[in-house]
Amino acid sequence: QGQPAESGGGSVQAGGSLTLSCGGSEFPQGYSSLCMAWFRQAPEKRYEGVASIDSFGSTKYVDSVKGRFTISRDNSKNTLYLEMNSLKSEDTATYYCAADLRAQGYCFGLSTRDFGAWGQGTQVTVSS
Repeated sequence: QGQPAESGGGSVQAGGSLTLSCGGSEFPQGYSSLCMAWFRQAPEKRYEGVASIDSFGSTKYVDSVKGRFTISRDNSKNTLYLEMNSLKSEDTATYYCAADLRAQGYCFGLSTRDFGAWGQGTQVTVSS
């Protein structure tokens, strides 16, 4: 069973950019068949689905990051990315990548219950 591993977090000024990566995992279902997603959790807040990408490259975003964040994947490298631009203080959180192990190709939603494999998280801190 794959264990995703995030990297690329850090501290940045408001308006800056960061790109997160998630890789290093192997899945018996085949990585390319998995819906992949990024979630985040700010201190004392619930997990929030940020973006998802299905096997066909279709993407969805939470309204608060539309136009600023871009999710992408490289199936040849089993790697997921999240490019974050125009960062705001409210983007400060621990970011997690997650895989939907049902391997249906499509993404069913951005609920935590849809995703069975999670990374350990990477911290993103945006200072104003």
